[in-house]
Amino acid sequence: MGAQQLALVTVTHNSSAELAVLLASAETHLAGAQVVVVDCASRDRSAAVAHSHPGVEVVALEENVGFGRGCNRGLQEVGTPVTALVNPDVELLDDSLDTLAGEALRTDRPARLLAPLVLCDDGSRQDTAHPAPCSAADLARALIPPGIAPGAAGVALAPWRSRVPRRVGWAVGCALVARTETLRRLGPFDEAIFMYGEDMDLGLRAAAAGVQTWFWPAARVRHHRAHSSLRAFGGEPFERQARARHDVVARRLGRRHAAVDDAAQALTFASRLVIKQALGRPADREPRQLAALRSMRAPRVP
Repeated sequence: MGAQQLALVTVTHNSSAELAVLLASAETHLAGAQVVVVDCASRDRSAAVAHSHPGVEVVALEENVGFGRGCNRGLQEVGTPVTALVNPDVELLDDSLDTLAGEALRTDRPARLLAPLVLCDDGSRQDTAHPAPCSAADLARALIPPGIAPGAAGVALAPWRSRVPRRVGWAVGCALVARTETLRRLGPFDEAIFMYGEDMDLGLRAAAAGVQTWFWPAARVRHHRAHSSLRAFGGEPFERQARARHDVVARRLGRRHAAVDDAAQALTFASRLVIKQALGRPADREPRQLAALRSMRAPRVP
């Protein structure tokens, strides 16, 4: 298709090392693509790294507005028909995002959000494509770990395992490609969400608007998972994540669905804890995830 039809938008906050890798990979694999870096008041050299790459457009904000608002701001600068929203800790491995952009522009297909295969540093797949919350597949995997479910059943529970394009409920926002007009029509992100849940929210709003989300494994990126939020919060912020998911499901699907989803999440963490303990494997995350759900449900003291 030609990378001139594609723009990369990323949002940084103290992400200089990761951004340098992303921009170098973009220069190698997508020469000619528009690149927009929205820097959210970084205290490191993120903005300087962006400026050091010729042609990169930098939007320097005076505060940390969060991932969603940052992406929305960067989208205002895009002049291409297709946009890829990528985290700064993503690395392009080839020109497959350009191929994905061509898929997004097909005139014989409706508007879609397209999520590439996301790889870990060791080459394994990240779980970035999911069934819709409260769907049959989502509820089933509360008891059945997707990793042990064989064949088509396993793919239904964990769409990120698919080897062929597959429609999904929502996809993690570390790498998403769509027509620019589609993203602008959707927002793309709800600016009321500062962090966590904005990608699930986007998938649910897109579905309500008739825009499907598809996992597209022929395109691939590497996600280094630098987790600037972990540095900010001193570890995985399970309570924030649980609250964000609850609020998104409640807002988009209703309080009853949110209660069902909370119960499914609790069952998921509890069943994984039991399985890990039975196998003698470390299980330090699940108790904290369960505690976060209990804390979220506890009445707030005025």
